[in-house]
Amino acid sequence: MADPFGFLKYPRKDNPYRPVAERVQDWEELQTPLSVAERKEQAARCMNCGIPFCHTGIFYGGKRAVSGCPNDNLIPEWNDFVYRGDFKNAFDRLVKTNPLPEMTGRVCPAPCEKSCTEGLNGSGVAIHDNERFIIDQAFENDWVKAEGLPVERTAFKVAIVGSGPAGLSAAWRLNQLGHQVTVYERSDRAGGLLMYGIPNMKLDKAIVQRRIDVMEEVGIHFVLNTEIGSDISAEELQSAYDRVILASGASVARDLKIPGRELTGIHLAVDYLTECTKQVMKYGKKVTEKPLAGKHVVVIGGGDTGNDCIGSAIRQGAASVKQLEITPQLPGTRIKSNPWPEYSMIDRLGYGQAEGLVENPELTVYSTSTKTFIGAETGKVSAIETVQVDSQFQPIKGTEKIVKADLVLLAMGFTGAEKNLLEAFAIKEVYENYATNNEKVYVAGDARRGPSLVIWGIREGRKAAEEVDQLLRTLVYQ
Repeated sequence: MADPFGFLKYPRKDNPYRPVAERVQDWEELQTPLSVAERKEQAARCMNCGIPFCHTGIFYGGKRAVSGCPNDNLIPEWNDFVYRGDFKNAFDRLVKTNPLPEMTGRVCPAPCEKSCTEGLNGSGVAIHDNERFIIDQAFENDWVKAEGLPVERTAFKVAIVGSGPAGLSAAWRLNQLGHQVTVYERSDRAGGLLMYGIPNMKLDKAIVQRRIDVMEEVGIHFVLNTEIGSDISAEELQSAYDRVILASGASVARDLKIPGRELTGIHLAVDYLTECTKQVMKYGKKVTEKPLAGKHVVVIGGGDTGNDCIGSAIRQGAASVKQLEITPQLPGTRIKSNPWPEYSMIDRLGYGQAEGLVENPELTVYSTSTKTFIGAETGKVSAIETVQVDSQFQPIKGTEKIVKADLVLLAMGFTGAEKNLLEAFAIKEVYENYATNNEKVYVAGDARRGPSLVIWGIREGRKAAEEVDQLLRTLVYQ
């Protein structure tokens, strides 16, 4: 596979990030792709290891964390084809398991790279960027549409509720298998989390729309601005379709019910990021408006969404940004209880943090909880009271501080799916094969497993589609 000495000859090189001073002036994508020649060298670093941990997801940590790709991507195979310059075969191998590689090639944290054998004593293969390169080549060469067309059509109709990673993945696979697919989305644009939950500089919305467009070209129908339970009842959907897949995500954001929560100026991160994206799509990718000029922003939450909020607030001209995280700062290197090939639980500087540190060296404060939102007479938040916490997340007396805040963004993750949708379909139990106690309804993605990675949603959508396909085909013979 690839060059057996490539990992010795070529150092790892990722797609470089644009300089901070440049990129905070626009909403364009953060990274600049390498040249074709450089990309082939990076693929050559795949070392033909005897046991490729990268493409088999291994669970640890109570089966919530995974090492390697949970989607079983055939990574060594498509790395070899990239090295040889056979990009079409690389694409064919890639999409055997991943219907949406342009998304994961931009936003996935790449657990595959952390379990790469070369990463045991080196830096790992740049799998994430190689994946992006392959699918971008495929779109440039118009290979994607043909890959999505079915060999023949069946008479079966399947409805999918939700157009995030799981919904799009399920729709693509079901259409490939010949079924008639309709995707219902309550928002004004398809894409779910990919469209409105991730800011444009991390995942350009033209990339998301490009996928939606090709899905429509291969025969998938999208119904937008339509909510199941109000615009269309669950009963109507079940009577009109042979099967229904609920892929509505884990859209219930974790709130912070502390004194002062009723003040204005306190928003869930997903609502703020959605509005940012809508503004970009309306006015373009250049930063022309500074709606947060003079405003002090506090982001509560230290994960990816928190980083997205930091980067977005900086582009909107915030006077200052402060990030609060209740957990301690992670170590700089692996500890003995977190050995390779597990995902390395180490401290990483997010792109938003890198941008924020330019103006504020004390951007992120760890082991800190928020006690109270403090308001002005106008009923608007003006500050917050914080306190440091110990290893059990209990407040430490005497560590209280007041932090100025004109805007507070709650980026503390999500708790799960909206129960009213499951209740509308009388879902009481969801099985391992994505089926439920309602024989006509399946559940996939974050709606089934809880908040997770985009790649998990893609896997669940694909697997659920294949389960539905097998079931529908048995009906032909009954």
